[in-house]
Amino acid sequence: MEFNKARNIIGLRVLSDNVIWLMVKDKSVVVVDPSVHEPVIRYLNENNFHLEAILQTHHHPDHIGGTKSLIERCPNVKVIASSKEKRRIPFQNISVEDGESLSILGEEVKIIEVLGHTSSHIAFFLNGENPVLFIGDTLFSGGCGRIFEGTYQQMYSSLERIKSLPKNTLIYCAHEYTKKNILWALNLRPEDQDIKNKLSEVEKKISLNELTIPFLLEEEMKINLFLRAKNLEEFTFLRANKDLWV
Repeated sequence: MEFNKARNIIGLRVLSDNVIWLMVKDKSVVVVDPSVHEPVIRYLNENNFHLEAILQTHHHPDHIGGTKSLIERCPNVKVIASSKEKRRIPFQNISVEDGESLSILGEEVKIIEVLGHTSSHIAFFLNGENPVLFIGDTLFSGGCGRIFEGTYQQMYSSLERIKSLPKNTLIYCAHEYTKKNILWALNLRPEDQDIKNKLSEVEKKISLNELTIPFLLEEEMKINLFLRAKNLEEFTFLRANKDLWV
């Protein structure tokens, strides 16, 4: 379990590389992309917390796999998902669209559509002094999501939207792929000192059994080749190269 004191956000490591994020306020909890339910239920029970809402960025099983069981145990929970995903996320009871805002734990949360990984992927943005973005599988530290249902143009445009957010935005992605992504980037840019420094930082965290995520947008823009891509052509080359990299 990892804990971010600035926003009371807790990370639960599950499966091989997933991270379930829990945002806590007083005795209420919001869970993001629960791939499994057991560690979430255990955390709620151990702390006598109430599950307020579930945020779903997209429909993949490793993001919604635990939702049904959480609903069974917490029948009044709000399940927030894209209105485009009523078939693949049928248990949603609050359907949202790009640009909408809603109140969660007393904070305004803006919906940002970030297509590419899927045809309906959304992110949840909390603005303020310490802005936070729950990005699902669109952006990772050192990488970005594979393009399964969308297009290169959609993914490139989604990353451009992310880059327009406040540079002090802390980004919470759903997988810890950081070291693999940085090694790939170094394979393409072996002399890049920023990427070398990032690898050292990541290896230190791993040695301490710490998560390498979340990450600051401002810092990520220095080391993430996908965010550094100057145009769609460069982004397309990078994404195709990463797909083939072992």
